[in-house]
Amino acid sequence: MIPPADMVLFAVVVREESFTRAALKLGITKQTVSERIRQLEERLGVRLLERTTRRLRVTGAGVMYSERCAAIAALIDEANSEVQQGQADPTGLLRVSAPVLYGRRYLTPVISKYLARYPQARVELVLADRRPHLIEEGFDVAIHIGPLNDSSLVARKLGEGAVRFVASPRFLSKHGTPDARGLGSARCIGFSAFETWEAEGVKSRIDPVLMVNDSELACEAAIAGVGIARVPDIVCQEAVRDGRLKVLFGPKPAAMRPIHVVYPSRRNLPHKVRLFVDALATLAELPPPKPRGRKRK
Repeated sequence: MIPPADMVLFAVVVREESFTRAALKLGITKQTVSERIRQLEERLGVRLLERTTRRLRVTGAGVMYSERCAAIAALIDEANSEVQQGQADPTGLLRVSAPVLYGRRYLTPVISKYLARYPQARVELVLADRRPHLIEEGFDVAIHIGPLNDSSLVARKLGEGAVRFVASPRFLSKHGTPDARGLGSARCIGFSAFETWEAEGVKSRIDPVLMVNDSELACEAAIAGVGIARVPDIVCQEAVRDGRLKVLFGPKPAAMRPIHVVYPSRRNLPHKVRLFVDALATLAELPPPKPRGRKRK
């Protein structure tokens, strides 16, 4: 069996392009490096390096083998880092980005418990209804709702959020309850000049009578009788429960939107990020928070 230490040594030699620099990096002698590489080649039965008086040249087999060895070295470093970090509480600033509504409804209790458990940690929460560039904008983690479009990020699913069509009883008594095919000609509350909505498998182009940039505003407008809104369940569920809004087109949600926490890389993941992501993951195991709407008299 090839000792993993020799594989790591070979990866260092290739990276440093020198026995001498590799020896200095690892705190051993040049002769030790040369002998261990010779023994490694003998065990493998393959020439990994071509040696000259001036430089080293990695063979074709050596290039392939060094890539594997470098990956193993990274995993070893990561394992050592995890164990070392696991013995200490997280410190320093953790920057988190989340959509406004999700942040208001879900993140306060998670962050409160995180800070109470780890008093040396600090959190900056930025709420915005857009997807930031994590590395460019300096965020450690972000909440994404909807399809993921950046394959370079590591994602952990937290759950799904339902979206529903709703309207007020007053609006429905005045304008009637549309079927799915009549949605395109109904008075609607949207988020852009032209949208495509799908209800019961029928797609309709919507020309909203009111455009807003906030789901809670859309819900309030629907309660006021302006038109039909397509909003997240967590926004409208209390109004539906107390009769201020009615769900249209049956109980099945208009859509289910996945909710993920994303971060740049698993490799050398900071301890503070790992613990915060684990705390967020508990959301999937908890009942949804109670809406914070105004109490009716």
